Amino acid sequence: MSKKKAPKYYVVWKGVNPGIYDSWTECQLQTKGYEGAIYKSFPSRNEAENAYNSSAHLYFSTKKPTKESNTTEKSLATLPPEVLPNSLCVDAACSGNPGPMEYRGVYTATGQQLFHYGPTQGTNNIGEFLALVHGLAFLKQQGWDMPIYSDSRNAILWIKNKKCKTKLERNNKTATVHDLIERAEKWLQSNSYTTPIYKWETRDWGEIPADFGRK
Repeated sequence: MSKKKAPKYYVVWKGVNPGIYDSWTECQLQTKGYEGAIYKSFPSRNEAENAYNSSAHLYFSTKKPTKESNTTEKSLATLPPEVLPNSLCVDAACSGNPGPMEYRGVYTATGQQLFHYGPTQGTNNIGEFLALVHGLAFLKQQGWDMPIYSDSRNAILWIKNKKCKTKLERNNKTATVHDLIERAEKWLQSNSYTTPIYKWETRDWGEIPADFGRK
């Protein structure tokens, strides 16, 4: 006689319909293909309810890689001691200057992608700036208290000055990214935040966990 599996409960903090589900199939329906989906399984209903009523980042931490772990997870398991695992890392990638640009944010401890945008016509510096603003807005919206890492000194300075000092000309191809810049600058000017922004020291620590791996 086959041994009956213990039940599992799946918490979906971010998905089509956030909530608690008692089957993997239902969890997949809420998260598969959903950009930035955040979810985790728990062995009891009580634990799932406690988790759902808390911030998701409290339930993600660094762990030793298993045989199934991917390359990103293995690198995260050996984060430099100076890096705070409970943090957000952002990065951008651009093919050309200008060219198709995209950016994303990942949870440092696990490498889980929390948001992604693009591609759209722009530059790498613009992408780094937009990624930071997106990260600040995302953390404020979620009510999460954690720092952000960026490997771009320019972007960090632009955030401090609340101004994206790009020289990219506005035309039909770049109109979208210029609209994003205007929205980002407006957000910085009309919102307050206490989120620390730290420089990711690539030379000493290696590539930032949010790196797209295209170098």
